[in-house]
Amino acid sequence: MKIMEKIKAKARASVKRIVLPEGDEARTVKAAEIIASEGVAEPILLTPDFIAAAENKARLETYAADLYELRKAKGLSEEAAAKLAADPMYYGMMMVKEGDADGLVSGAVHSTGDMLRPALQIIRTAPGMKLVSSAFLLESPRTEFGEDGLLVLADCVVNPCPDAEELAGIAVATAETARTLCGFEEPRVAMLSFSSKGSAEHPLVEKVRKAAETARAIAPDLILDGELQLDAALIPEVAAIKAKGSPVAGRANVLIFPDLQSGNIGYKIAERMGGASGFAVLQGLAGPCNDLSRGCSVDDIVNTVAATAVQAGNRRRRD
Repeated sequence: MKIMEKIKAKARASVKRIVLPEGDEARTVKAAEIIASEGVAEPILLTPDFIAAAENKARLETYAADLYELRKAKGLSEEAAAKLAADPMYYGMMMVKEGDADGLVSGAVHSTGDMLRPALQIIRTAPGMKLVSSAFLLESPRTEFGEDGLLVLADCVVNPCPDAEELAGIAVATAETARTLCGFEEPRVAMLSFSSKGSAEHPLVEKVRKAAETARAIAPDLILDGELQLDAALIPEVAAIKAKGSPVAGRANVLIFPDLQSGNIGYKIAERMGGASGFAVLQGLAGPCNDLSRGCSVDDIVNTVAATAVQAGNRRRRD
C-alpha cells in the first residue's frame, strides 16, 4: 500500500513509544523486532514478568493508586485496582495515560471489547468527542477515486447504529484523520445514503440530512455534503445529474456510511470484488489506541503500530 509508505515515513520522522500489551505473543514479538529495525516506533513489549519485575514495582504501585483514583467513584476498590493494574492491558493503558508511552496496539489475542473497555475507563474520549469510532483507509487500484485511489471510510468497525448527532461527530473525526494521518490537504466529506439531495424520503434519509447539518455547525470550514448516494459522491458524471452544485459530489475522498452494516459490507465488497486493500484505525480517544484482528499478520501489526505512532505525533502537536 502506497499510504503505508507515507505513514511509515512520518513515523520515522518522530519516533514514538508504542506499548504492545500482548508482549509474549509470537507475531507481536516478531513485529516488534521489525518495528525497531525499521525505526517506525520504539516498541514496548508488555508481559506479566516484565510488570512484576522488581525494577518496575514503584511504577506498578503508582499505576494502581492512580487507577483507583480514576475509578473509585464507579466502585473500584484499592485491592481491585492493584489487581487490574498488574494486567498488561490495563498497565499499558496506564502507561499511555501517564505519558510513559505514546500509544497502544493490541488485538492479536484480545477482542476489541477487551481493549476498548479499559481505554474508555482510563484514557477516555478526546475533548469534544462523545464516542470512539473507526476510520478505514481504503486504497483502490482505481486512482480516479479519492486521493489517487485512497479513500477514508467510517464507521466500518465500531458503532452499529449511530444517531444523527453521533454520525456528525464521526464525520468530523474522520475528516481530521484523513488530514492528519493520510495527509489530505482538503478532506471532502460525503454523508452517504440511498438518496441524493431529496430523491427519496425516509426517516433513514432524514437522519443523514440532520447529521450533515450538525456536522457543518460543528465544523463550518469543513467541505461536507449530504445526503448523497455513493455514485453521486464519487463519479462526476453522476454528480452532475443527481447533485448539481454540490461542493463534494463527484470528488469525495471521505465517505461516511449511515450505519455499521452498510460500512462493513461496503469496504468488504471493495476489497473482495474491487481489488482494494485497507486497514482501520480508531479515532476519538484522548490517546491513540488501535485494535488488530485476531487473525492479523506480522505486517498488520507493524503497519498498525506505524499508524498509531503518527496519530501520537499529531496528538502531541495539538496538545
